[in-house]
Amino acid sequence: MNNKPTTAAKTTVTRDVSLLDEETGNIYEAVAILGKRANQISVQVKEELSAKLEEFAISGENLEEVYENREQIEVSKHYERMPKPAALAIQEMLDGKIYHRRGDAGTEAAAPAKQD
Repeated sequence: MNNKPTTAAKTTVTRDVSLLDEETGNIYEAVAILGKRANQISVQVKEELSAKLEEFAISGENLEEVYENREQIEVSKHYERMPKPAALAIQEMLDGKIYHRRGDAGTEAAAPAKQD
């Protein structure tokens, strides 16, 4: 997960549902896709944070010997201030950055063709 600036909301925002289901044509499918993408983002961020905090780990550390490390605190605060994975997933969907496909057809999911 890169720390690029994003326009994802850091607080709760009311969303227009019609914008979320433009790609899929089905709000339930869009929510399922967003949930899966949010889980992927969450795992990536957790792995990245764990790797960064591992640098500060001291071998032989006891519960009584917990040292306050300014750099470790700053890293943790940075990740706490980041937008939540769901907000990042929603922003990616609105920007058209999420690739998804339906399992039954094996093709990329797109808005259904309009029939006359």
